[in-house]
Amino acid sequence: MEIEHNSRQEFFRSPMGAVTCGTEIRFRLVVSGVGIPRSVKLIYKRDGGNEVYVDMPYVFSVISSSTYEKTIKMPDEAGLIWYYFEIATDVGIVYYGNSHNNLGGRGEISFGTPEHSFQITVYKEGYTTPDWFKHAVAYQIFPDRFCNGNEDGSFLGDRTDIIKRNWGDQPFYKAEQFGGEYKANDFFGGNLEGIIKKLPYLEELGITVIYLNPIFKAASNHKYDTGCYEEIDPMFGDEDTFRRLCAEAKRRGIRIILDGVFNHTGDDSMYFNKYGNYDSVGAFQSKDSPYYSWFRFMEYPDVYESWWGMTTLPQVDESSEALREYLLTGENSIVKKWIRLGASGWRLDVVDELPDFFVKELRAAVKEVDPEAVVIGEVWEDASNKVAYGERRAYFYGDELDSVMNYPLRNALIDFALCRIDAIEFNKRIMSIRENYPDPAYYSLLNIISSHDVERIVTLMGGVPNRHEVDREHQARFMLDGYALKVARKRAMLIYAMVLTMPGVPCIFYGDELGIQGYGDPFCRACFPWGREDEVDPDAQMRGWIKQLTALRRSSAAFSTGQFNYIYRIGCTYAYIRRTSDERYIVLVNFDDTAKDIRLDAARYDITGIETVLSTASEKRSYGSADGIFYINVPAHSFIVYKA
Repeated sequence: MEIEHNSRQEFFRSPMGAVTCGTEIRFRLVVSGVGIPRSVKLIYKRDGGNEVYVDMPYVFSVISSSTYEKTIKMPDEAGLIWYYFEIATDVGIVYYGNSHNNLGGRGEISFGTPEHSFQITVYKEGYTTPDWFKHAVAYQIFPDRFCNGNEDGSFLGDRTDIIKRNWGDQPFYKAEQFGGEYKANDFFGGNLEGIIKKLPYLEELGITVIYLNPIFKAASNHKYDTGCYEEIDPMFGDEDTFRRLCAEAKRRGIRIILDGVFNHTGDDSMYFNKYGNYDSVGAFQSKDSPYYSWFRFMEYPDVYESWWGMTTLPQVDESSEALREYLLTGENSIVKKWIRLGASGWRLDVVDELPDFFVKELRAAVKEVDPEAVVIGEVWEDASNKVAYGERRAYFYGDELDSVMNYPLRNALIDFALCRIDAIEFNKRIMSIRENYPDPAYYSLLNIISSHDVERIVTLMGGVPNRHEVDREHQARFMLDGYALKVARKRAMLIYAMVLTMPGVPCIFYGDELGIQGYGDPFCRACFPWGREDEVDPDAQMRGWIKQLTALRRSSAAFSTGQFNYIYRIGCTYAYIRRTSDERYIVLVNFDDTAKDIRLDAARYDITGIETVLSTASEKRSYGSADGIFYINVPAHSFIVYKA
């Protein structure tokens, strides 16, 4: 018995991927080895709804395989559709559903209701995302650790409750280093003026977007414990500095995206004011506080809802109209104010802990001020079918997010680069995202590799355990060197090469272009080694590579909004095509320790000649083939881009 449906092939599902409301989709199922089935049914349902059974008529046969077909119109309302197949035979009923890993593509036979159904994302016709963002190259900055713009290295803000550190020292990570309680109040002096001074460096690197970790007034060095949304933290600068940063960046073709922490505030804030440090009546101080409705108290005032049980981060009640007016809907709301002052978008911290109605209102408020501003969410899983707190999230139906941080791609790249998975499994993972995400979101994904929350990519490319598998003492001491470091840097260069030639917006975490090392928080948040760049990155090897890649990306829309598909996937070698109506590029990567002789089939794209435009190897080659079949020797640990 053989049954086949492949959700990523036009023959079986047309059109493939996410579709707009009301689209008609043709489904096909191919059956052989069971005689003439008594019935073949397509079973589908709207997310949370009841199943609908429809007969699939026989349409044609090829040799001994019979094809059954049915066309279904998608709902007029955005949401998810789930489907599988039921085949009744003379010996019983069999089913065909999504594969055991739930990644779409070719499915699997089962003898009971399938554990996983195929997914169709249905989104609103008018869903668009900013075009400029799709073509961007982003750079993430943790402000305290990037650059101190004061020539004498002095600190801004005149705070006496902080630990001032020497630039380049290791961030504190033990409670005793803070005096017995972990406070994250060790500072190194980075500020907005420092970012302004380094704009020429970023422009030369090819950066067009800066994503800033929080810059609003807060007690900690990370600023996720917001003290006042209305004010730039004095240690970073002031409103005038921010305006100047946005203006100077814009002059160089660079936009600024801010980090919005709207699920919680700090307990040391003008809104909660637990310690009385603000000239306001906070919710902790009085039930008559204008901010009282922002928070949920179980036993006033000492027992309150907080983020993941951290009492320093009281969680807000997003249903509070007063809160939403202040942050979102008011004429001078927080999200509107900073867009008006020069920001080009928001990245939403822990967006899966913000209810859908809140995210919808936020998007509407941001787009009201600037329709071209971008709204990005922090989601660590497939955002198209994310369930948070028992509810399916509606991020990509058309009225919430433009983009999310693409952790699924990051995870797949890391596993593939270390040959923990082969090219077939890698392709399944990334094509699942392609299948499930609407085009406007897919081409806008923020493709991160390192970040303030995860290990630096060079560290991971040493094949080390991840941050959850080793204690902080080990993380603090660990540093790659010698041959292990050389190999790790090479792998990291190949990963960034892929990110800069794949769909979505590549995002470089500050210092990754040098190959900075670092385990999890706070070790991934080390200071940028200004003055030591050539020591960390000898001969500017990684910096030069990144510059070549950003220049290549900017040279053709094929690398940003061009169509994407794989054309080779064997072992630890992978090739894909990026193409527009008038340009075609083939990208080839080999993570294996040995060279590979591969047969590259580009016939279906009518390609008869290719020429190297960028390669880790010094030799540039041209290949010709009348039938579109190319035989290529791919060196170990290599990356090559060919233009057709």
